[in-house]
Amino acid sequence: MGELVREQAGAAGGDLVRGRGGRVRVFSGVQPTGHLTLGNYLGAVRRWAAEDQHRADALFCVVDLHALTVEHDPARVRRLSRQAASLLLAAGLDPERCTVFVQSQVDEHLRLAYLMECTATDGEMRRMIQYKEKAAREQARGGSVRLSLLTYPTLMAADILAYGTDEVPVGDDQTQHVQLTRDLAVRFNQRYGATFVVPKAMPPRVAARVMDLQEPTSKMGKSHARTAGTVFLLDEPEVVRKKVMRAVTDGGDDVVYEREARPGIANLLDVLAACTDGDPERLAEGYASYGALKKDVADAVVETLRPLRERHAELAADPAYVDEVLRAGADRARGLAKPRVDAAYRAMGVGV
Repeated sequence: MGELVREQAGAAGGDLVRGRGGRVRVFSGVQPTGHLTLGNYLGAVRRWAAEDQHRADALFCVVDLHALTVEHDPARVRRLSRQAASLLLAAGLDPERCTVFVQSQVDEHLRLAYLMECTATDGEMRRMIQYKEKAAREQARGGSVRLSLLTYPTLMAADILAYGTDEVPVGDDQTQHVQLTRDLAVRFNQRYGATFVVPKAMPPRVAARVMDLQEPTSKMGKSHARTAGTVFLLDEPEVVRKKVMRAVTDGGDDVVYEREARPGIANLLDVLAACTDGDPERLAEGYASYGALKKDVADAVVETLRPLRERHAELAADPAYVDEVLRAGADRARGLAKPRVDAAYRAMGVGV
């Protein structure tokens, strides 16, 4: 397999239009700001493995540079980046079908990010909802807000535009950033000449946002200080069961699917539906008690994560293979991105 990975790394390096076989190009990534969660898997990664890598020329990236926008421990970022990459492979991403790599190993991301900063406006950056939320949290705990937290949407735009991306699979919390990317691509093309593909967001059909089991009106996040409501992909089965059985429910005795009025129950039903390919409203009809629902959700989550945990253990025992996949992925990503980024520099009047 190693020789095949290396062979693919050198293929199609200068393609500025379409991916392998003329297929659409897909790009998405995960931040190593914490351990990957059930929300990351059900909301994004599972679809990448089951659908996107088969239908498209797909690139999936551990966006480690984004983890530097807030206070961090360098050793932890490095460790979590490696873990995230291993989990992507364990989830079923196949380096013979898609490109898996780490963002900081491809310089073109930062090269293009500066051009995007020169294309974006201050007002656009300050209107980003995630910037407002994260800046408020930093200020509330007495921390300073890094400039990179304000400008990181331009790095995200560079991540996407460098590869001629057609589609970006994202959760609904990231659609604003993809819209900004579209705006920047159009603006750049109008000012400096046709250079970038204008991408579109592709939201998942089910479980777009898996919510925190203890705070069901908040997204299940990797970097939450409190972890009782977060199921991590590498949690032991007994830990998963405990977290699900302690999930917050709502007032009333009946099990009904009402996302606004009963967010706790709706979240459990969404998770069960995502794990079993069911419909949350129909699933609700089969339960007379919260306890029975929670038990089935716990069983479904444990079984869903079982093969992923087993494959991750195998990969952890073979670090040389993971290193090879990431090197090959970075080589191919670099070959895809450099011609377009070089063209963008020339279009703006700089570079060779």
